[in-house]
Amino acid sequence: MMDPVQPSATQMDSCDKEIDRQYEVVPAVICAVCCLFGIIYCFFGYRCFKAVMFLSGLMFGSIVIFLLCYRERVLDTQLSVEASAGIGLGIGLLCGLVTMLVRSVGLFMTGLLLGLLMAIATLLTASPFYMPSSVWVPLGALLGTGMLCAVLSLQWQKVFTVLSTSVFGAAVMTVCADYFVEMLVLVIYVYDCLRLEPVAPLCWYSWVILGIWPALSLLGVLVQWKLTAEGFSHTEVIISRQRKRVQLMQIRQNDTKRCEQAGEREGSYQRKPTPVKRYAGDLLAPSYLRSLQDRQMGTGTSLSSLGTANHTTIDFDYETSSTVPLTATSPAMRV
Repeated sequence: MMDPVQPSATQMDSCDKEIDRQYEVVPAVICAVCCLFGIIYCFFGYRCFKAVMFLSGLMFGSIVIFLLCYRERVLDTQLSVEASAGIGLGIGLLCGLVTMLVRSVGLFMTGLLLGLLMAIATLLTASPFYMPSSVWVPLGALLGTGMLCAVLSLQWQKVFTVLSTSVFGAAVMTVCADYFVEMLVLVIYVYDCLRLEPVAPLCWYSWVILGIWPALSLLGVLVQWKLTAEGFSHTEVIISRQRKRVQLMQIRQNDTKRCEQAGEREGSYQRKPTPVKRYAGDLLAPSYLRSLQDRQMGTGTSLSSLGTANHTTIDFDYETSSTVPLTATSPAMRV
């Protein structure tokens, strides 16, 4: 256990000196954009679930690949900052798409970020009192805490998503404030502590900037839990989309069944038989039949008026509403 380091007179004098703030255009713009993303993360992280998943994968992949390309030699060549940034951005975009499209990967990444930030905060708080003897101690703390939070985020998705987005957004805003106030002195201090390098004590305003992190984290959790994330669930959005797809498939299936049933009905209809074609000589006029009936009933004798030797008897089954075929027993009566 090491004694807490007390700031010396030289350190107090260096804190009183004015910091030479020479801002460059590109880093200043990047910090401003990151600050905007930090606000979205901290207060609207769970509400913008898909965007947060994409940005988490983008930032994590870009930073890791950039550090690997810039610090290490690739194919026996030391890459420039621009080349390393381009490679990191390209791979970061792929990581962002994966974390956005695959929900489990995005939640795992979100929990991993939360665990890494909690481990960094713990090591930073303990650095004035205890300095690890091996670099594996902070590395093991980072990996262990990150994997633990990543696994827990898959079980309790909403809670850990709210915590992770609030803590990460507050950390991003703290880094941006550190850049504009003291030109990333706090970031360099954290990086040296993780590498177990000897560091000088921080000035009082550095600790004030560092205190922004837990304050904004707590505020972000309260705002999300009570306002922006209340009554909203990312699982309901996914379920509603699946329901719409299922309903659309059911509508299409019903339409297909209706078309098939209509086709079967049309095929089941039998064609009407072709009517028998009749000619004019096949039927006798009703007036002619009536006149024959009157003559037969009036005389009570055979039909002598027909002028034939052979007597013919005609059976009448006549209906006044239709024409009736004549049944004749004599060839003379056939038409």
